[in-house]
Amino acid sequence: MLSKNHHDTEKAPPPDSSTGVVPDDRCPIEEVALVVPETDDPSLPVMTFRAWFLGIASCIILIFLNTFFTFRTQPLTISAILMQIVVLPIGRFMASTLPTKEYSVSGYRFTLNPGPFNMKEHVIITIFANCGVSYGGGDAYSIGAITVMKAYYKQTLSFLCALFIVLTTQIMGYGWAGILRRYLVDPVDMWWPSNLAQVSLFRALHEREHKKKGLTRMQFFLIAMGISFLYYALPGYLFPILTFFSWVCWAWPHNITAQQVGSGYHGLGVGAFTLDWAGISAYHGSPLVTPWSSIVNVGIGFIMFIYIILPVCYWKFNTFDARKFPIFSNQLFTASGQKYDTTKILTSDYDLDVAAYNKYGKLYLSPLFALSIGSGFARFTATLTHVALFYGRDILKQSRSAMSNTKLDVHGKLMKAYKQVPEWWFLILLFGSMALSLVMCFVWKADVQLPWWGMLFAFGLAFIVTLPIGVIQATTNQQPGYDVIAQFMIGYVIPGKPIANLLFKIYGRISTVHALSFLSDLKLGHYMKIPPRSMYTAQLVGTLVAGTVNLAVAWWMLDSIKDICMDDKAHHDSPWTCPKYRVTFDASVIWGLIGPRRLFGPGGLYRNLVWLFLIGAALPVPVWVLSKIYPDKKWIPLINIPVITYGFAGMPPATPTNIASWLVTGMIFNYFVFRFHKRWWQKYNYVLSAALDAGTAFMGVLIFFALQNAGHNLKWWGSELDHCPLATCPTQPGIVVDGCPVF
Repeated sequence: MLSKNHHDTEKAPPPDSSTGVVPDDRCPIEEVALVVPETDDPSLPVMTFRAWFLGIASCIILIFLNTFFTFRTQPLTISAILMQIVVLPIGRFMASTLPTKEYSVSGYRFTLNPGPFNMKEHVIITIFANCGVSYGGGDAYSIGAITVMKAYYKQTLSFLCALFIVLTTQIMGYGWAGILRRYLVDPVDMWWPSNLAQVSLFRALHEREHKKKGLTRMQFFLIAMGISFLYYALPGYLFPILTFFSWVCWAWPHNITAQQVGSGYHGLGVGAFTLDWAGISAYHGSPLVTPWSSIVNVGIGFIMFIYIILPVCYWKFNTFDARKFPIFSNQLFTASGQKYDTTKILTSDYDLDVAAYNKYGKLYLSPLFALSIGSGFARFTATLTHVALFYGRDILKQSRSAMSNTKLDVHGKLMKAYKQVPEWWFLILLFGSMALSLVMCFVWKADVQLPWWGMLFAFGLAFIVTLPIGVIQATTNQQPGYDVIAQFMIGYVIPGKPIANLLFKIYGRISTVHALSFLSDLKLGHYMKIPPRSMYTAQLVGTLVAGTVNLAVAWWMLDSIKDICMDDKAHHDSPWTCPKYRVTFDASVIWGLIGPRRLFGPGGLYRNLVWLFLIGAALPVPVWVLSKIYPDKKWIPLINIPVITYGFAGMPPATPTNIASWLVTGMIFNYFVFRFHKRWWQKYNYVLSAALDAGTAFMGVLIFFALQNAGHNLKWWGSELDHCPLATCPTQPGIVVDGCPVF
């Protein structure tokens, strides 16, 4: 929970002799206390020439790679850890070779080489690099919308309009982040677990360890990264079946039900597993940096939805005519089980042709897709209720006091030594980006479809939800999304306009995603004692550079790669099927083109899913009541309904095998290893996470440019992702689908 104001009247205990830190000043979060250094040297230079040069270079390289890989059939998000490692020897080389002479420009004195390459320079370079991840990685929704407009709707869009979309959403997110610092960065209980992997790696790279029994963290990192690098050649190129190992399909090669249950790629993944780190961390991030309580909550939701609710709906009740379609698919379907051809209901102005729609027929979803949307309804209202009940009093208290009396831990006290960033710096960015967004609605009205009042509606939605979702992410490392809600709302207000729906989602939802990414980085700067004004500069410049390069790379790929994002049978083996963007396109059809009124309104096939709004709002209440009745039961407040519903989030494109393997890996390291080998966990856990990311990324890049880009693709039994061809078949009698038996 957020830290509470209180005053200590007792005499303070003596400081720890090894660190000089008073025990009461220590961060109460055990993982933070074990990993984050409790000292600072304010004299270290931060915004040096080396930091600027390596930071911008890292940002450009990462945004190129992440944009490149996000279009692939098996997307790979390359974290900033890759550049975090690469820049260290370069920084040290620059420190040993650059001249130390001082220069003077307009009275400002500076040097290219202020001394040894230090940890704070390294951190600020990583902050630059993180901009290349937040743009090009898993949350590249702005580019997703532009991809849908160009690749799926074949829309003619100007590069300048696209640049407005990309930059304004990111800069707006930075504005929200600055306003919410006092709630999501300063409080000690807002600890942002994912940052601990980077903190641990910084210490491994910079702090000299006295040789004790076992490997140093740096030695361990290099060995683990080398093994990860060599191993990824198997799932990444030589033996891709390791990504989805579905042995059930081998045992029953002619049984549709067995393949629906056992397929790791197109089914429930029972018995399937992945031996691919990219597959484990692709959608929920590294399980090694996620708290055990969060893993348990996600696991409860996952088991409940995938192994209980979905099978009952499909095989027992045939809910939503489920057996006419594959049990798991990100495609859209007609009533006869065929793929839905949206071109037949689309006008030349990218609006819905109502007469053509009535003639062609209703749109249907695969059962898992439909239930995933329903879980999104519940997750949205559960998040608001959960944060209001568990954190509402503290948020109100902090709003009144503006954090002035909040108890600070050692990290907060050390950060008091630096000049803070005035809030108006962030307000200029926020309102400036809003103004440019409104200008876009008038200048490119036909392209964006979204009227100015719809844009204001999006701003209001982002204002309401960024704080509660930020509280969840800062404490559990999980980000409950509300993509469905944003598109549901505007779909009712402006039906039949898919591009307007996409744009509303970007400004109402994705600006929040970017805000949370910036807040996470601000917490990293807080832990590593980076001056706030240096953080502001690095994040703002990194945003402008990353956004421009991000769009340029995506534009180039969309124009130069033939049949990019096509995922029909003719392109079954294509490495460019864009699964993340396919779901973005599907959502624009569901919520924008056809609209929620036809699907979820009175008479709509999926109308009963709307009840999950009320169910989600009610579910956190009994947990909160029990936590008040039994305050000594510390496990009760750890029951987190938004995170439980997150166990079903992201599917599709995430598969049950992705999530199940993530859960098992997280359980091994953050329960068994943390509980029974805590000293190993403290020293190596986050370093291992960083090493797995880095080794996989290095090999992934090497494989593409050395082999796949030259057309050297293997074709053999082990190169197929999933040997379960019948998993995509319907089981309703009379439904005829190419390649499937007819019942």
